[in-house]
Amino acid sequence: MFILGLNCFHADSSAALVRDGELIAAAEEERFRRVKHWAGFPTQAIAFCLAQGGVSLAQIDHIAVNQDSRANIAGKISYLLSHKPDPRLVWRRVQNRRARSGIADLLRQNFPGAAFGGRIHAVEHHLAHLSSAFHVSPFNEAGVVSVDGFGDFSSAAWAAGRGKDINILGRVYFPHSLGVFYQALTQYLGFPHYGDEYKVMGLAPYGRPTFVDAMRHIVGLCSDGSYELNLQYFRHHREQISYQWNDSTPTFADLFSPALEELLGPRRCAGDALEDRHRDIARSTQAVYEEAFFNLLNKLHAGVGFSNLALAGGCAMNSVANGKVRRMTPFKRVYVQAASSDAGGALGAAFAVWHKSGGKRSFVMEHAYWGPQYDARAVEALIREHKNEIERAGCRVETFLDEGALCSKTAQAIAAGKVVGWFQGRMEWGPRALGNRSILCDPRRADMKDILNSAIKRRESFRPFAPSILKEYVSQWFEDDDDVPFMMQVFQVRPEMQSLIPAVTHVDGSGRLQTVSARANPIYYRLIDAFRELTGIPMLLNTSFNENEPVVCAPREALDCFLRTKMDLLVMGQTVLQR
Repeated sequence: MFILGLNCFHADSSAALVRDGELIAAAEEERFRRVKHWAGFPTQAIAFCLAQGGVSLAQIDHIAVNQDSRANIAGKISYLLSHKPDPRLVWRRVQNRRARSGIADLLRQNFPGAAFGGRIHAVEHHLAHLSSAFHVSPFNEAGVVSVDGFGDFSSAAWAAGRGKDINILGRVYFPHSLGVFYQALTQYLGFPHYGDEYKVMGLAPYGRPTFVDAMRHIVGLCSDGSYELNLQYFRHHREQISYQWNDSTPTFADLFSPALEELLGPRRCAGDALEDRHRDIARSTQAVYEEAFFNLLNKLHAGVGFSNLALAGGCAMNSVANGKVRRMTPFKRVYVQAASSDAGGALGAAFAVWHKSGGKRSFVMEHAYWGPQYDARAVEALIREHKNEIERAGCRVETFLDEGALCSKTAQAIAAGKVVGWFQGRMEWGPRALGNRSILCDPRRADMKDILNSAIKRRESFRPFAPSILKEYVSQWFEDDDDVPFMMQVFQVRPEMQSLIPAVTHVDGSGRLQTVSARANPIYYRLIDAFRELTGIPMLLNTSFNENEPVVCAPREALDCFLRTKMDLLVMGQTVLQR
């Protein structure tokens, strides 16, 4: 049985292909379109998944979409009758429903000659998130939580997962939302783009929680683990919020009302200098988010008693909070799927349909390498095609047929302070570069953050870089010990180790780590181990292979990024370009 899962007409449009309960391929549309968080119908991601699976659209049995306009209908009607929101808000929802209901037509238009004859399933948004977390986790029993902005009239759901069953125990409904709270404060702090919440998370350790009492006027905690917004500080529940979800980058108008500025002071505009007040508000935002998040998790644990936790939804991208779960709740093990945001809804919708149809659990997502890959011939052809451009850049080209020699050469360059573009195997699923589409550097260099930001990334100086560490060394370097293959948790670096790896230790002594195993990524493991043999440090600084664009997908994009920045080496498969 082939099931094609889709997230469409929303940010991080994506597709995932499941065959008989096993994931075959998954990718976000942004990687092909080269537009961050691209929203629309994921034609190129669909085409890739079909090609990777060796099937045509006509051979797909089911298409699963992570949205069901019929879900929570009673709550929607009650809200409309009691609150009478802006009619334009209702009309926009109707338009979105029509777009999603036209998927069969879009398939016919974009894939002519390959008629789809299977069934199209609407999977409720948060059920898709819950499935994307639990059904691919290593857990047979777990508390399962989805928290985000909104989807199908709710912003959160929590459940007990047993075997293949997910029993939803509670929800938070529109207009209350932790995702909206965090996004509104992100906008207030002068970060206006969709997905900028990670900037607030990175800024927070530079501030003090002096605005926590004010924030508690904005978000209230409930005894059942849910939360409520003080709606006087928001606009989304009563006004039409201007936003764009179609074939482009998603954009949003302000979610907060003037009352928020009365409470916290004037907003920061994009480009304004960051002041201590802004840092303190960021810290307080994170603190109150964590209060609400851990209140929910503790109530869930009291109800289910499981020691395992699986997380999904856009708020599960808050790696700082995720890394504190073991300290702040009774849960002992945490699994956060590689694409926990709405992109992962494609995966979850597919697995929800698989299990609803009677399929058994057999698949565990142990790695994130589900995207396109390119062989040596593709790289060789690219080098030939751009020979003159490469020579003008002063690069020499070498080929290493021996993997050990390739890793040794690269590790020596990193240890010498070089910046390396590393392009190997299948592209990662999800927002993190995890060793196949990465820029790699020496974590010992205190000046490496400045080098990367000035020469390549051109991003805010307060944002941290992440360590990829050999799995068996985690307990020696971090205060917590768990498998974190998708870089979705932040742990505290042991105090005695912080001075040894300043480039990947944040201002508060933390690091957003990725654990690397030889089983999941043999060549990346071998490279880090070669660096360890040279330096005694079993980790590398790992950041995404891009420059204010989506992470590179194809060799041409890797070469373009290398040539227009100040990277020292580009390693594509067996081929090394060195300036």
